[in-house]
Amino acid sequence: MKFKKGSMRMTNAKIMIVEDEWILAEDTQNKLQDLGYVVSSMASSGNEAIQKAEEDKPDLVLMDIVLEGEMDGIEVAKQIYSCFDIPFIFLTAYADDKILERIKVIEPFGYIVKPFTSEDLKIAIELALYKHKAEGKRRKHIQDLSNALAKANALAGPLHICSSCKKIQDEGGDWKLIEDFIHEHFDVEFKHMVCPVCKKNHNT
Repeated sequence: MKFKKGSMRMTNAKIMIVEDEWILAEDTQNKLQDLGYVVSSMASSGNEAIQKAEEDKPDLVLMDIVLEGEMDGIEVAKQIYSCFDIPFIFLTAYADDKILERIKVIEPFGYIVKPFTSEDLKIAIELALYKHKAEGKRRKHIQDLSNALAKANALAGPLHICSSCKKIQDEGGDWKLIEDFIHEHFDVEFKHMVCPVCKKNHNT
């Protein structure tokens, strides 16, 4: 079935194809382009794939498990994700238990058994991109919580405040205005106003 170019596209993702059989690589490229994706590059070996991933920074890699050279697709995908944070989907005609166990260990973003259709590709790619984006948000949320906890721990002890100028000594030993100290540690913006008591005293 031939899809109209761009008719099913959900993203403008750049996809890298890693496949050692050129005919299959070209067929996959045609399917991706018909779906409206951009094929950033193609590679047939592990070393070539790692090099092109670093150079092109694709949004996702379609990775054949059986490749030319010393490394198979599972090892290559592991290195690309570890070094460049690029999600990957495995493409393979082999789905035996041993391969599946190795795949599960590195937690891929998708898995497609050959032969596959354009619809199979589209669904797998969009789900993988969504999962990767969600993981990025989760990691950021965890980092934000970790930073907040570190700030809270830094404030666990007594705060030293100058009895004269009312500045606060921070964890580095510097003296800060109260509003500056609170803003740095709690990301709070201040709006200066005059309270009713001060306003009354000022008028009198």
